[in-house]
Amino acid sequence: MRRLLHVGCGPQNKWSLKGFATHEWEEVRLDIDAGVKPDIIGKLTDMGAAPRRSFDAVFSAHNIEHVFAHEVPLALGEFHRVLKRDGFAVVTCPDLQTVCERVATTGLLEPLYVSPMGPIAALDVMYGHRPSIAAGNVYMAHKCGFTLPSLTACLREAGFKSVHGVRRIEAFELWAIACKEALSQPRMTEIAQAFFP
Repeated sequence: MRRLLHVGCGPQNKWSLKGFATHEWEEVRLDIDAGVKPDIIGKLTDMGAAPRRSFDAVFSAHNIEHVFAHEVPLALGEFHRVLKRDGFAVVTCPDLQTVCERVATTGLLEPLYVSPMGPIAALDVMYGHRPSIAAGNVYMAHKCGFTLPSLTACLREAGFKSVHGVRRIEAFELWAIACKEALSQPRMTEIAQAFFP
């Protein structure tokens, strides 16, 4: 069985991503919020309870933007540290390029889309979901952001030898896969197809 560390999991589990939605993967859930009942309570920047080289994959969905820009190298360094030699990370976060293009054409407060939590405006994507933060969930605040070039550069700087990323413009998202090993572009594309929506 392969081991997945689902970082910043919130109430979600691995079944939310098609590539991990098999019995081949054993999921370990890590979150800063004890209220979501993670297996490990910890921060992205200090996942010391997760041993070095103990996971085959790391899944990070919409949480890397919740750390300050100067903490991003620490968080991605932790992803790299906990992965086995042939491990990989799947990272998704808001695409600030697409969001800013929308701000320029339709405004900051107009809804971009409607989520299960209600209408989401560009301001929510840039700085965090306002109703959640107003209700006291300060973990929902966004402290930094990424474009595709900046995200892939950060992953490479963290030590990942192969990085492949895409913009999902219709969803205002970036998706990247980062491998510790040097792999060919066709192999990276093949892995990405298994895990990207």
